[in-house]
Amino acid sequence: MNIVLTAAEDPSFFQKLAEDFYLNFVKDARWEYIVDGLRVTLTVTFFAVIIGIVLGFLVAIIRSTHDKATNLSPFLKAVLAVLNFFCNVYLTVIRGTPVLVQLLIIYFVIFASVRVDKIVVAVIAFGINSGAYVAEIVRGGIMSIDQGQFEAGRSLGFNFTQTMWYIIIPQTFKNVLPALGNEFIVLLKETSVAGYIALQDLTKAGDIIRSQTFSAMLPLLAVAAIYLIMVLLFSNLLKLLERRLRKNEK
Repeated sequence: MNIVLTAAEDPSFFQKLAEDFYLNFVKDARWEYIVDGLRVTLTVTFFAVIIGIVLGFLVAIIRSTHDKATNLSPFLKAVLAVLNFFCNVYLTVIRGTPVLVQLLIIYFVIFASVRVDKIVVAVIAFGINSGAYVAEIVRGGIMSIDQGQFEAGRSLGFNFTQTMWYIIIPQTFKNVLPALGNEFIVLLKETSVAGYIALQDLTKAGDIIRSQTFSAMLPLLAVAAIYLIMVLLFSNLLKLLERRLRKNEK
């Protein structure tokens, strides 16, 4: 009687898996590539998020102020019109071109004649790209606030800036938090193209291991699993923050 063993029942399958694991991660301490790549990915993502938030809120406030503010002097209106024009150009260019192309332009064109750390280049590129999307998310949140909120601010004696800071922005942040969280998750995954400027991020680390061992499955699966874990952790933290904000409203 012939018995056919499946791959899971065949002892050689697990032996081969163990050998592949040793070859890809243990031998020559190749796991250090993954650790170093993860550190670079988290560093780039963290600082790019900060740039994206600051730049996005700034652009959103300029554009929404241009649309909503009425009691301004002719000089301020002219200044806002110019700033709004440049903001529109920025949004059109950044949202209309791939992030990879932007990264390559910043590294090989803008910083071509300057010796600069590749991590700094990646932070700038991804931060500028994220800022465009954050700006539209925040602007949409500001424009969705009822006009009565602005009038309530005026009745309290606030000027437009104070009304935005103390009344509009806090409400906007709560409204756009899920969309902002999604944008930051997208940003985390977008950093995987940083290897195109020879930056050893998490994805590049997996590719280096693959090129040394000629074994693609475990390094790439490990990289995918780490990205998935980070996204799940961030998503859960975002849910906790949303619950906390809802409790504070009560």
